[in-house]
Amino acid sequence: MSLSASVSAWLLVLLCAVSGAYCLGRVRRAGGAAAGEAVMGFGMALMAVPLGHGDGWQATALGLVFCATALHAVWLLREGAHHAHHLVGSLTMVYMAVAAGYGSGHGGGLPLLTGVLLLYYAGYVVLGGARLITAGTTAGATIRHPAGAATARPAGPAGSAELTRACRLAMGMGMLAMLLAM
Repeated sequence: MSLSASVSAWLLVLLCAVSGAYCLGRVRRAGGAAAGEAVMGFGMALMAVPLGHGDGWQATALGLVFCATALHAVWLLREGAHHAHHLVGSLTMVYMAVAAGYGSGHGGGLPLLTGVLLLYYAGYVVLGGARLITAGTTAGATIRHPAGAATARPAGPAGSAELTRACRLAMGMGMLAMLLAM
């Protein structure tokens, strides 16, 4: 592994670990979804550690953790379809763990499935980035509703919602980077 690839891998580990730590801190306020995001962040950090390919025990352990997070995501779906992304993310991590542990390393995976997941996460990152940008521009603005009523949005620094969006965006970019590395 070249130096630039090694540095990139460790930066991805750091990004995912920080995202996981932030989500872990949100668990008391946000509940189950934040717990799932914390597990995903730490799991992504572990998966991004540049140890080598073909580590079957690591793939099995991570695969089991992500199967559990997929079951948790299915449980969260009872609260609404907006939790479907957690299920997609968990199943994507199971797929990457199996491909990395039992496949041939780079290129070990189903090209069509990898391509579909790349399109999904590219769209997720672009949409998440657009939402994050517009969230920052509407702070302190007055929002006009179709019925004509105006609602003032509080001004001030980026709040918890924007930081949560940034955390999700970071994990989406991490997932996209790991899929590209397959």
